Parts: sequence; structure tokens; C-alpha cells
Amino acid sequence: MPIILAWPDSKGMAQSLSLQLGIPCGDYAFHHFPDGESLPTIQTPVKGDEVIVVANLYQPDSKLWYLILLAETLRQLGATRVGLVAPYLGYMRQDTQFHPGEGVTSRIAATYLSKAFDWLVTVDPHLHRIHDLSEIYTIPTHNVHAASAIVTWIQSNVSHALLIGPDEESRQWVAELAQLGQLPFQVLTKERFGDHEVNVSLPRVSEYKNHTPVLVDDIISTAHTMIETVKHLQLLELKPAICIGTHPVFAEDAYQRLLATGVKSIITCNTIEHSSNQIDLSPLIARVIGKQ
Repeated sequence: MPIILAWPDSKGMAQSLSLQLGIPCGDYAFHHFPDGESLPTIQTPVKGDEVIVVANLYQPDSKLWYLILLAETLRQLGATRVGLVAPYLGYMRQDTQFHPGEGVTSRIAATYLSKAFDWLVTVDPHLHRIHDLSEIYTIPTHNVHAASAIVTWIQSNVSHALLIGPDEESRQWVAELAQLGQLPFQVLTKERFGDHEVNVSLPRVSEYKNHTPVLVDDIISTAHTMIETVKHLQLLELKPAICIGTHPVFAEDAYQRLLATGVKSIITCNTIEHSSNQIDLSPLIARVIGKQ
């Protein structure tokens, strides 16, 4: 029978997957020696079993080496396969060399994770110049899309929702969600008159005075884009906005700054555990794991 091992900051997701899949959670521990070395100890027998490690790769530098040690120890102890469920997949930013001397770290991380694990399941990774994870990973990878869960939450919790895109670059993403949920959407248009003067407007804004603006983005990190968009919507005298993010990174004080704008609420998916989590993606993830 497969066994789930949960990284400390991913226990909520691991427990949900355990219940939905009927798979028990196992135990392990790391001992840290005075010289800085670490020793993983698997406290649940794994010989002859598949092991699923659940660990989001937020703040990946504090996790990657330990995950490799954990996966290799599981193999030494006789695990038949070791899979990784990383709802948030780090090291996708540097997918090319932008300046001389830089490393392409997305490929480096993918190389080591591909050696340590047999398969990978993640949620909406940041794909830009890399169009598919198979371009850098040599193991089977499965991308779970959060869009259907986000749309379901909006339909269940927001009456007269209006999806908002902060700029033309967001049109394709917002339009996809709108089509999926049969929801209206608008995209902010910007006209610059100088270095410090920008006019922002919504086409047909008068038609949506009774709607609740819903801003949706895949990653909320610095929250700068959402904060600026909220300010623009306030100038247009629309109702207080709801902000939704798939991955709640919230660098430094981003969550507090976004909350301070007067938004109605901030809602996120549980790819990274945070107090704003209200959209549970574990059913979608469990469905994919069940096909492994």
C-alpha cells in the first residue's frame, strides 16, 4: 500500500490527500549533527511500498537537499517508487540566462529532482519560456489546473462577479476563467501621458456598478500588481474587490499591504498553507495521484 510522508509545512494538504485516497501517513525525522550534516530516519516501514512525499517548494533552498536525502533513504530502505507532490513548484523563475555568468537554475533543480523522484505532481507552475515541464524534467510530470476550483468558489460565494484583468497581458488568463464559469470579465486599459501620469479605465464600466470586482492571479508574491489594480478600481467607484491567488507566496508584508487597501477579502488556494486558504485543491490533486 502507498504511504504518504508530509513535509512539516505541508501537513494540511497531506492529511487531506490521505483521507481522500485512503492512504496512511507515515513518520520520519531528521537528526542534525553538530557539524551541520543531517540524517533522515524513516520510522514507518516502506519496503515494497510506494511512497508519496508531499512538500510545497516554497522557500526551496531550505528544503531541496533534505528532500533528496529523504528520497534516496527511502530507496535504500526498499521503497518501490518515490513520488513528489509539490503543489507550489519553486525554481521556475530562472528559465534562461538573462545575463552573462548566470546559471539556468530551473534546469539544475529539475535535474536533481528527476534523479531523486519517480514522478512529480504540481499545480499551475510558472511556465514562461518553458512551455511544458517535460522540457526540463526527465520523469513523468502532471500539472493540476486550479481554474475549475477557483471558478467554483466564485460561483458559490460571489453574486454578480466581474472578473478583472489588470492589463492586456492578463486578458488570456482572465478570459479562460470567464469562459469556464460563464462570467463577465473586463481588462483595465492604461493610457500614459508622461512619466508620472497614467489614466486607467474599464471599458463599459457603467454597466458593472452593481458587480463585485474579482481579481485573479496565479502567484501573489509582492502583491504590487494587485495593489495597484485595487487602487485603480477604487478610483472608478466600483464595489470593494475580492483578490484571489493560486499560490499565496506573500513576500515580506505583501499580505498586510494588500489587506490595507480596503479589499473585501483575499482568497487563496492551499498550495502553500496560509490563513487566506479557502480553495481546497486536494480533490483535484488526489484525482491525478490516483492515476499514477
